[in-house]
Amino acid sequence: MRRYTSLLLTAFLLFILVVAGSAYFAGARHDDRNRPLREIVAYTTLPAEHASILTNAYEQSHNVRVNFVPLSSGEIIKRLQAQAEAGDEGAASMVLADKDTLNKAAVAGYFTPYLSEAGDQVPENFRQRDGYWVGVWYDPIVFCMNKDYLLTLPLVPDTWKELAAQPQVRIGITDFLAADASANLFMSMVAQFGDAATYDIWRQIHPKVVQYARYLSNPVRQAGMGEVDVAIAVESEAIRYMQGGYPLKIVYPADGTAAMITGTGIAYKAKPADAAAAKEFADWLLSDEAQQALQKQEFYFVPTNPGTLSYKSFAGKNMLLFDQPVNFTDQQRHDFLDRWVKEVRFK
Repeated sequence: MRRYTSLLLTAFLLFILVVAGSAYFAGARHDDRNRPLREIVAYTTLPAEHASILTNAYEQSHNVRVNFVPLSSGEIIKRLQAQAEAGDEGAASMVLADKDTLNKAAVAGYFTPYLSEAGDQVPENFRQRDGYWVGVWYDPIVFCMNKDYLLTLPLVPDTWKELAAQPQVRIGITDFLAADASANLFMSMVAQFGDAATYDIWRQIHPKVVQYARYLSNPVRQAGMGEVDVAIAVESEAIRYMQGGYPLKIVYPADGTAAMITGTGIAYKAKPADAAAAKEFADWLLSDEAQQALQKQEFYFVPTNPGTLSYKSFAGKNMLLFDQPVNFTDQQRHDFLDRWVKEVRFK
């Protein structure tokens, strides 16, 4: 009887061990399924919220985690330089940043050229011709007009000169010193129209500015609330407020406008496997899936890939963009803005 009881106890213990072991390995397999197959590092100038949306969506669909490192443009260049000069492969595999940062890195030799079937569809004005960087979306500056104000106009001003000459108009704009997109507008106008014509336009606009805002969203909100008649603003904010029911209409400047272009570059000396994963992510950023992830969170940018449904859905996809390159040095940019402050802003 004792022997029989001992055998039963042993069998019971073995059963417990088998069950516990099965549960452990099942849990381990479950953890493996939830753990990304690969992780890559990407330097970015994007706001943290945008980066989070993209990496979460991509991880869910591709089981690859993109670890974004938010940095300033100057910090990105320094880190890419250190990686390029190092004796071994570096940690960063790609950059997702503004056009100016991408251009500087490409000229310095910190990128490896890459052009895929998706990237080849992108128009040449949104990519570097040799494939050192490719734009994935852009955010143009538009005239965002209050609908009640529009009803009072016999003719809608749709050029920069017409807007500057418009009588009794209240204008909202983000200060050139407060946001890159706003500063980019001013520099792009100097490159396109020349400094004399640009300063003349802003001398006329300045007395009509109700407020120089600190944030890109404020002028659009003011136009939606009727506090200003026209907001000179990024299209993404205009669409976001229009989706929220604000009485606004977008007018695209017929004589051209500036846009903030965001794109990708594959880092020089990235680990081969990481570089391959980064290229796949770069292609994904050119897809409808990436745009849908952003739009679900109310971020509306114009895709550069004309083959996407997202591109076809934008009313202003054929807008005229300035075509003159903005090749000013940091000192020249400082001097142009300093002159604007002295001769226009605080005169």
